Amino acid sequence: MMRTVWRLPIFGTLAALLWLPGCTSIQFGTHVAKTVGEKSGLASTPKGYYKVGDPYQINGIWYYPKVDYQYDETGIASWYGEAFHAKLTANGEIYDMNDLTAAHRTLPMPSLVRVTNLENGRSMVLRVNDRGPFAAGRIIDLSRRSAQLLGMDRQGTAKVRVQILAEESRQIADALSRGRPEPAAALASANSVATDAVQVRPDAPNASPRSSVTVQALPLPGAGAAPAVPAPPPAVATPGVTAEVAKAAAEREAAVLRPVQPVVTTMPVVPTDIYVQAGAFANVNNAVRVSAALTQVGRATVAPRQVRDQLLYRVRFGPFSSVEEADRTLARVIQAGYPDARVIVDQ
Repeated sequence: MMRTVWRLPIFGTLAALLWLPGCTSIQFGTHVAKTVGEKSGLASTPKGYYKVGDPYQINGIWYYPKVDYQYDETGIASWYGEAFHAKLTANGEIYDMNDLTAAHRTLPMPSLVRVTNLENGRSMVLRVNDRGPFAAGRIIDLSRRSAQLLGMDRQGTAKVRVQILAEESRQIADALSRGRPEPAAALASANSVATDAVQVRPDAPNASPRSSVTVQALPLPGAGAAPAVPAPPPAVATPGVTAEVAKAAAEREAAVLRPVQPVVTTMPVVPTDIYVQAGAFANVNNAVRVSAALTQVGRATVAPRQVRDQLLYRVRFGPFSSVEEADRTLARVIQAGYPDARVIVDQ
């Protein structure tokens, strides 16, 4: 039986609009303020812009957008679809639920991220161009098409790992900051090295063996087989320009116009568990105090974990057998005075 969990992030976001205090300097074009404009079609899609944004608050929780080329997080993903189709995104674009895009609370827009469904091993590169999700316990909101390709559209949520693609995201930021067109080749490059994109980091789930990786190019929504990419036009001889230089220039120009097909990388599944983390502390005594303060919620554990170059002590509950069970505990932890608590996925 199909669950309707996917509607919750939308309702939670709409409710956030009623509680949004005052005006912050962030320009909301996301779930919270998609009502500012709506198009009947996507033919006149406005050109988006590069944006990081100022800190903003929703339902008493502060979010701090920033450039973070080391971003790598596990948690629960949700998706959004028809209710926001053809409406403005947070960086001035038009949301198309059939595009390979995602909404994130803090990453620059646009950025490229690799999202891996830890439940079935499917992984693909998505373009962040919106803010959200604002439902507690979610770390990323996927477009409908992205959710379909990652195999999570029916259940509505999934355990995922989200990693920013640093080099490609830097290329996009540099081009847009200089007033140049967004380099389409950045996404093509990210997909062309799909089997190398998921790296092992000490504070994140281990990547699956590369020997079992498969890559599949999928057609765009509503299309049949992926269309053949036309060969670049022959280079025109120009005085003082060698054939190699002319060929390279033609290939670069063709890359801008070349349609990028969705690429799904499938890898073996590594078992994971769901936890609710109340906080992470460098001082173990602080972690113990928070654990004792949350006894009314349940029995919390203090788990040490090396995160990058720092040892942190995490106060957490779990593991839980379902997202719904984790959501209920998260709500109680937040109500107990820890609004920054979150749902995490761990081995």
